[in-house]
Amino acid sequence: MQRTLFMEEHKLFRDSYRHFVEKEIVPHYAQWEKDGHVSRELWLKAGEQGFLGLNVPEEYGGAGVDDYRYSVIMMEEIARARVASAGGGMGLHNDIVIPYLLAYATPEQKRRWLPGMCSGELISAIAMTEPDTGSDLAAVRTTAFKQGDYYLVNGQKTFITNGYLADLVIAVVKTNPSLGHKGISLLIVERGMEGFKRGRLLDKVGLKAQDTAELIFEDVQVPVSNLLGEEGQGFYYLMRQLARERLNVAVGAMAACETALEITLDYCKQRTAFGKPIGSFQNSRFKLAEMKTEIEIGRVFVDRCIEELLEGTLTAEVAAMAKWWTSDLQKRVVDECVQLHGGYGYMLEYPIARAYLDARVQSIYAGTNEIMKEIIGRSLGV
Repeated sequence: MQRTLFMEEHKLFRDSYRHFVEKEIVPHYAQWEKDGHVSRELWLKAGEQGFLGLNVPEEYGGAGVDDYRYSVIMMEEIARARVASAGGGMGLHNDIVIPYLLAYATPEQKRRWLPGMCSGELISAIAMTEPDTGSDLAAVRTTAFKQGDYYLVNGQKTFITNGYLADLVIAVVKTNPSLGHKGISLLIVERGMEGFKRGRLLDKVGLKAQDTAELIFEDVQVPVSNLLGEEGQGFYYLMRQLARERLNVAVGAMAACETALEITLDYCKQRTAFGKPIGSFQNSRFKLAEMKTEIEIGRVFVDRCIEELLEGTLTAEVAAMAKWWTSDLQKRVVDECVQLHGGYGYMLEYPIARAYLDARVQSIYAGTNEIMKEIIGRSLGV
């Protein structure tokens, strides 16, 4: 089905970003997968070419273009080029961290941080998950007690995207533990603050080039001026922004499904068995037909979710639907594509094998799919 989301300016942007990916990411991707993170030079090049902070006002160094479709294009092109783990960190930077600053930072904070985030000189992360909390944000144990003109921060975070390279981290902390979720606040912790340490660069099953690390806070003195928004409002800020994060997962999932099917369709046309292409066997055709149909259904739904985000009407419940259904679809599609590849699908030299490894986490991060179903169920009054 023909998509109606994009205008001519979006098509020009897609061409530009596709060229950037092919020139600056693809040739280095294998090395970055070995390193466990992309280079800081990539961030600087992305900033130089205007691919960071598109939605940031020009006065703070951005392009002043608040149009989520540009982010969609970037996620789709990363999937098309089969370099999924090189783009996730920038997606988080652009579509999760920067919107928090735009929504809740003071003008002084924006002047301090946004220009560097747009240039690629400041890499950002958001630290929610802790070793014992998972999707339960209200149970975070990292504390930040106010002492004069600073907060004393203690705790540990894990599974933090961009954690290894990050210069700025939005840390989810308890400023008043006795109040439960009402005692959560957001603090900006900066590289170089005494007591702020990086733990392990985590060795993941997939998304190897996506920097993921542990963060440790040991008596870190964070200035009161680094409080993001109001004290005690952190949980509510998180809830308001999570719909966009979950839509990001859905956008990436659909792009990954389309790429996996394209790879597999080409393989089924070329690979022969019993004297003819394996795609000509009825089982193969039926499997390809089923995947194509489900992907079309998912594409229409996700594009409508994108439209609702642009209109300001996307609800948390619908974003949860998109996140869980598309991420589960991605796992099913990629698994079926591996099966159609046969033994070659299990070899890491084939892109479908790497896609299989990258897909598994989609139903876990940004809130597990079980939590997504809970959100949807509650909206039904049950």
